[in-house]
Amino acid sequence: MESHVRTNPSANSSLGFCLLPSELIHNILLNLALPDIKSLGRANKCLSSIITDPNFVREFNNQSRSTSWLFFGKKRWPQDGILHGFTHRAGQWFMIPIAKLLKPVIFPGEDLYFLTANGNVFLFASNTQRALIAADLMNKRVKKIPPSPLGPRGTSSWRRYGMKLVGGLPGSGHFRFMFVEVVDNSPTLFLYCSETDQWQSMEAGENPSTFRGLGKAEDYMFLNLINGPQQNILVAVGSTEALRPLILRPRFANGRNPGAQLTATSGWIDRLHVYGDGYMVIVRSEDADRGMRMLGSIELWGLSMDGSQWEFASRVPEKLMERLRKPYGVLMGCLEAREGTVRAALVSTFEGQWDIIWLSYEVRGRVWAHVPVPDCQMKGSNMAGISFSSGLSLP
Repeated sequence: MESHVRTNPSANSSLGFCLLPSELIHNILLNLALPDIKSLGRANKCLSSIITDPNFVREFNNQSRSTSWLFFGKKRWPQDGILHGFTHRAGQWFMIPIAKLLKPVIFPGEDLYFLTANGNVFLFASNTQRALIAADLMNKRVKKIPPSPLGPRGTSSWRRYGMKLVGGLPGSGHFRFMFVEVVDNSPTLFLYCSETDQWQSMEAGENPSTFRGLGKAEDYMFLNLINGPQQNILVAVGSTEALRPLILRPRFANGRNPGAQLTATSGWIDRLHVYGDGYMVIVRSEDADRGMRMLGSIELWGLSMDGSQWEFASRVPEKLMERLRKPYGVLMGCLEAREGTVRAALVSTFEGQWDIIWLSYEVRGRVWAHVPVPDCQMKGSNMAGISFSSGLSLP
């Protein structure tokens, strides 16, 4: 992994680092991002012995689970695609070359799209082979996933809000990947398990009373199937195999409609809906009838306890919006909710320039925060996927 803004540490600087008290070195390393730790380990054997110590690995990985990363794929034709990662702990972008790792399962110049990530596992879709490819960046393992029961699928068939990657035990390299589709007019869950290398499919049940009876939304993962102006269809997937996937049809609470201009071609021309983990961010635009649009307001909505309604949660304060408000031509986003915090990333382009806004919302404290993201150096490039993920871990 390489950094956008600083080079790998030299032998002299790492040698001086080793002269510090061991406890201080240990604490400093724990607060670094994984790419920086790997660079230090390669530069000095003394530091490498600390980094590979089982106690340090265990402590770092436990801490890493609560760290959030934002990754995006970048295509630079005719060069190979590159994966970029950012975490606020480092305050910089890291460049992750993936071509060498993926070489055994792809063809030169293959059209790849980054779908999602969880921990060390990253999932890509090949438009050329119409296949899924899973890569474990830390363990340097890559495999082509067999086609789902629906058969081979190109990149345009995958919907960001309708899929989920769930990691296995730390260090195992195992994972589960799930997505939902309508099959014969029935919402259906498709689940792949890397441990068995097999798919299974389950038709979602139409019984919202079951969801109300179980009560705890934390027991479920939420995959969006259909997103409409008045109603959405989600599939709630239980965290255990004993919980059957359930169909949810939330409407806006109290008949409240956030309001939007609708057209036959562009849909909601004055707003963007971003979904994930049972939440929805609504981004409203100003001057939507002109070529240039301006960020107007950002709202957060969440599922009610019984899954029947979208309930208004909060709006980004105007003082913060004044800092975020800027023109854009194209806008997209991704969202995750984990450990009581909702995170949203909004990616926009304007006159060839790319910009990323990272917002977080503490549900219990009802507090918004803006995470400054440096220039992602996307000018002249095409984005090939974006996703939040939990922290990278040491193998």
